[in-house]
Amino acid sequence: MRSVAAIPPFCLLLLSLSAASATAGQANAMQADTLNRMDEQGRKQGWWQVMAPVPDKPAYPTGALFEEGRYVDNRRSGTWKRYWPNGKAMSAVQYERGLPKGAYTLYYPNGRPEEQGVWNLDRNTGNFQRWYANGKRMQEFVFDEHGTRNGDQKYYHENGNLAVEVKVVEGREEGTLKRFTRAGELKETAEFNGGVMKEGSTRTYELKLQADKELPPADAVSAPAVPAGDKPNAAPFRANGWNTLYDAQYRLSQQGEYRQGRLWNGRVYSYDSNGILYRIDVYTNGRYVGKAPITDMEK
Repeated sequence: MRSVAAIPPFCLLLLSLSAASATAGQANAMQADTLNRMDEQGRKQGWWQVMAPVPDKPAYPTGALFEEGRYVDNRRSGTWKRYWPNGKAMSAVQYERGLPKGAYTLYYPNGRPEEQGVWNLDRNTGNFQRWYANGKRMQEFVFDEHGTRNGDQKYYHENGNLAVEVKVVEGREEGTLKRFTRAGELKETAEFNGGVMKEGSTRTYELKLQADKELPPADAVSAPAVPAGDKPNAAPFRANGWNTLYDAQYRLSQQGEYRQGRLWNGRVYSYDSNGILYRIDVYTNGRYVGKAPITDMEK
């Protein structure tokens, strides 16, 4: 399972946001109107926009809006938004006195939300949600005011069915942990006390639906390596855990669970020479199992 308490997916994004604003400030320091304005003391004030071209962001067409938000005495204030090259929102992060504090949302290039939560200076607090690119729920967590997971924690399969549920008290599993198949059947339970699984408490259940037991044949094609340059939106790549990767054109390229740096359970997206998505390959246990249909939202 992927832990989200330590590193928020948008924390690295904040660094590039600041760098982009600095570039725009140099280019527009002498503007006298209310856009990209600097006061007599050289402080950024009011509404600011960063337009392409942007250094290290070649996918943005010239003149495209990259990010925008408000400055108060040289500090970010309120909601700052960044956009994908296609014009759809990439992120919306709330700031207070120049620091990220409050609600935030990350988006996929197709416009669907990828992650949503509340950030308080250096930690997640309150309710946290993450979604798959198809719009189905992926994770639902609850954090306390100290950034520690506390309360009911849930993980979901890509089809929207519950995968794992467990109660966490001050960052430690407590009580019964339940695992479910993609089809929704209960397949395993275990008892926890203070984050430690009780010896002999694991129980497995006979499954009625055989489809969930099926494994890819031994001679099935292995999942491809991660292409050079493909990376997550803002979070660092996790060799063991969940990743959503984008290519240099900010198109979704791979998504799923990784093991030792290679896709284990997930999807690979392929595009033609015109940038049109034409194929989605599905991998289970590191092996190719077939193609997934392309929905209208993924086109």
